[in-house]
Amino acid sequence: MADPIDPKGLIREAYRMEGISAGECRSVFLDWALSIEADDHLGHIAGLIARYGEDHPDHPMTKVLQEGLQASQAPKRRGGWRSRPRSE
Repeated sequence: MADPIDPKGLIREAYRMEGISAGECRSVFLDWALSIEADDHLGHIAGLIARYGEDHPDHPMTKVLQEGLQASQAPKRRGGWRSRPRSE
């Protein structure tokens, strides 16, 4: 049965690869994000960190997952004319 958090096993395999780079982990992460059908990406990322990150805190994939979680939670700035001060 397929794993709902990592259906293609991409993240699992990234943790098994010796010498994988941060850039390669980012590519795997993007492939993973495009392959899941869930609306809860944050919950899935947190689940992956809990599953693999605690045992591999210095692995580049752990850092990529943590960055993905933080980037998704960061407030987004509104740009354009709405962000500029207006005189009344």
